[in-house]
Amino acid sequence: MNQSKVILVTGSTRSGKSEWAETLALESQKQVVYIATATRNPNDGEWEKRIQQHQQRRPENWIIEEVPIHLSATLNNAQANNCLLVDSLGTWVANLLEEDEESWQGIVSELFETINSVSAEIIFVAEETGWGVVPAYEMGRKFRDRLGSLIRYLGEMCDSVYLVTGGHVLNLSLLGSPLTAKK
Repeated sequence: MNQSKVILVTGSTRSGKSEWAETLALESQKQVVYIATATRNPNDGEWEKRIQQHQQRRPENWIIEEVPIHLSATLNNAQANNCLLVDSLGTWVANLLEEDEESWQGIVSELFETINSVSAEIIFVAEETGWGVVPAYEMGRKFRDRLGSLIRYLGEMCDSVYLVTGGHVLNLSLLGSPLTAKK
């Protein structure tokens, strides 16, 4: 069983969840490995600007790894003195949306097994996407459902779960009661 600290930071777009996760990573006083799940797209200026904003906030001594797909393998390579900041699970899920359900379940199972075996501290950033209307198209529903389930099950494994909303950080681990999900 994992003896490291596992943290989930969730919230809506532009809520400050990445900034809070970065604060927690700095507080760990460990070597931070920032795992970026986004892929660059030079044809999308707005996307590139978002990536640049994240880059400008990061300390220069952080190790940056771009990992759009193979998250478990990257986590497996971590050292005990690392703090892994995975930003973000929503982008990672989107990168794997073409996987059929059986493959997806295998990928998620592998991720959870990996989390339980890693000795590094891990901070996950995840978007809350299910608070609006049900998407009218299949891929939108698939994304929302996969990310929502992933966050729910991951939250059960975490030592701390934070919600960032309205300019405030809420420690759900202290304020709420865990809901055991049926898998």
